[in-house]
Amino acid sequence: MDFMSFDTLDEWLRWQESLHPKQIELGLERVAQVWTRLHPGSAPFTVITVAGTNGKGSCVMMLESILRAAGYRVGAYTSPHLLRYNERIRIDGREIDDASLMQSFERVEAARGSTTLTYFEFGTLAALDLFHSARIEIAVLEVGLGGRLDAVNIIDADVALLTSVGIDHVEWLGPDREHIGWEKAGVFRRDRAAVCADREPPDSVRRYAAEIGAQLRCIGADFDFVDSPGGWQWQGFGRRRAGLPYPALRGAIQTQNASAVVAVLELLSERFPVDQDALRRGLQEVQLPARFQILPGAVDWILDVAHNPHGARVLAANLAARACAGRTHAVIGMLRDKDASGVAAALDECVQVWYVAGLPGPRGLDADTLTQRLRAAQMHGEVHQYVDIAAACAAAAKAAQPGDRVLVLGSFVTVAEVMRQRV
Repeated sequence: MDFMSFDTLDEWLRWQESLHPKQIELGLERVAQVWTRLHPGSAPFTVITVAGTNGKGSCVMMLESILRAAGYRVGAYTSPHLLRYNERIRIDGREIDDASLMQSFERVEAARGSTTLTYFEFGTLAALDLFHSARIEIAVLEVGLGGRLDAVNIIDADVALLTSVGIDHVEWLGPDREHIGWEKAGVFRRDRAAVCADREPPDSVRRYAAEIGAQLRCIGADFDFVDSPGGWQWQGFGRRRAGLPYPALRGAIQTQNASAVVAVLELLSERFPVDQDALRRGLQEVQLPARFQILPGAVDWILDVAHNPHGARVLAANLAARACAGRTHAVIGMLRDKDASGVAAALDECVQVWYVAGLPGPRGLDADTLTQRLRAAQMHGEVHQYVDIAAACAAAAKAAQPGDRVLVLGSFVTVAEVMRQRV
């Protein structure tokens, strides 16, 4: 059968963007059909699936770091990427190279036949195919959007982790936490463990778990953490892990994320034991760009991909916990389906000057509309408008004085622009 093939990764990715009439189309039927043609039968590796409104990337990276420290062969799949598509797929801690990725794209394309796939679906199949070929022991998979109908969910999770349930992607997931929680809980499986790191999960999460017979464990009820001298300790399931270092990722929420990660590892401990040394090293060595990432200097630059009110509230708490002698300048660009007013309101007390910029592409929000949405939040700070992120950053850099800080947020696209210039 004839099929498409390209000489460069960029050509492959541009073609994938045009392959399906919609950028996002939730549903498992098409992608599952192609996966069955690629690799019939169940996955030959253990699967940890991570869903949630915020915290997914942090949990994936901690799981990967700890399991690798314990000596296991791990594949990790995340999205979106910041600078390079290759960031999305890692095997043994290394980003996939262009040649291997393009070979996998060819295998997916050969199996696809006449079935249309979205950009995300094509990439998800390639990631799973690469994990299959690499003979990994454990795959840590980050859900792209929702859970129940996300392409990642074609693979049954041995343990599912739900990090948080907030309001986001309402066009696809529903208008409130009950609807969204039900969609995200769709990664749970009958007779298999599921971990919830949200301290106040919507009732729909528990109902879904009960209806399908998933073994749900929740923070605050089945496991939890407490601070201890020089670190923290985890306790749950009749066991305790003491003397743990705080994760290398910044922000108080990361200890809560780490607590859920430890719960997942404990539930897998019969097959994949992790000793205390590996757990400690994994927590200390984990890295994740653009999650309260600080570029220090006379003026600190803080990069954070917070793009919904829940994430903005976590960011506000992190900013409040880190003293700033001067003013906070915020460069913001967002996608059009995000709650920009809610994000701005959550950060109102932390930010004195806003630098608003439009984002390119069909999902990007133009600067005029974003400015209007920020003003609708009736914020106290100044609001200035710029044609793009580069211009907004230049203005913030010029205005900021020693002792001030510049915050960059709102989207992976926004933060990536700054990372190209400064990291």
